[in-house]
Amino acid sequence: MKSEFGQYVGRVAPTPTGYMHLGHACTFLEAQRRARAAGGKLLLRIEDLDQARCKAEFVDALEEDLAWAGLRWEPEVLRQSERLSWFREALGRLREAGAVYPCSCSRKDVAEAIRAPHVEGQEPVYPGTCRERRFVFGTEADALAINWRFRVPDGEAIAFVDGRMGEQRFVAGEDFGDFLVWRKDGFPSYELAVVADDLAQGVTEVVRGEDLLASTARQLLLYRALGEKAPDFFHCPLILDTEGRRLAKRAGSLGLRELRARGTKPEDLLSLAGRT
Repeated sequence: MKSEFGQYVGRVAPTPTGYMHLGHACTFLEAQRRARAAGGKLLLRIEDLDQARCKAEFVDALEEDLAWAGLRWEPEVLRQSERLSWFREALGRLREAGAVYPCSCSRKDVAEAIRAPHVEGQEPVYPGTCRERRFVFGTEADALAINWRFRVPDGEAIAFVDGRMGEQRFVAGEDFGDFLVWRKDGFPSYELAVVADDLAQGVTEVVRGEDLLASTARQLLLYRALGEKAPDFFHCPLILDTEGRRLAKRAGSLGLRELRARGTKPEDLLSLAGRT
């Protein structure tokens, strides 16, 4: 996908719900390496739609920490919280295409409906409670005050080739079910917001952690429903803590602030993570 910036456009898209850690830095540095190798540009996007958890102090800190780690990005920084009209437009396109349906199920309703056993390690699949229900909305505001789910093509294999991990395959309706694209609080889900903004910014390759492989399959369905070409994907290995768990933003000794305070140099980050 060609963009206004040139042939290759990459992006880093942190969520300011805590301080950055070593895992973030390594993934973002890989995104920068790939952008530079392709002679392209790297964009910074702040994914701050979680109003309860995203704090201004974390936004300021992440830009400072990423700059210290060696990240360089284009001057204009996009903030998702300022783009709700764009996300509403994307939802409207999906509604017109008949790709989504309203859902009145609460989290408790969904949890109770999927109590049947499922394969360990797989996410529970939404049972389709509202798939065939008919909703009538008095106003557009009413329509935006309810959850909306994407209707997945049950049984279809969603396949793609990852830039690091090779061929990937997920079966809609088995590996994941009808997923949220819009929340009743008036905000898009992660899946819709990411797709809409990657399209708007002309992103040609998405570099992120391998924990988001299943999200890629869902997002490919969104690109198709919107009639748009999807970017390429490159999923990085995760960095684990001493107990073998994926790093969280409360990563303690592996937080960028802590590493910086104890004298770690930016050029040592990749070796510290075993990436050199």
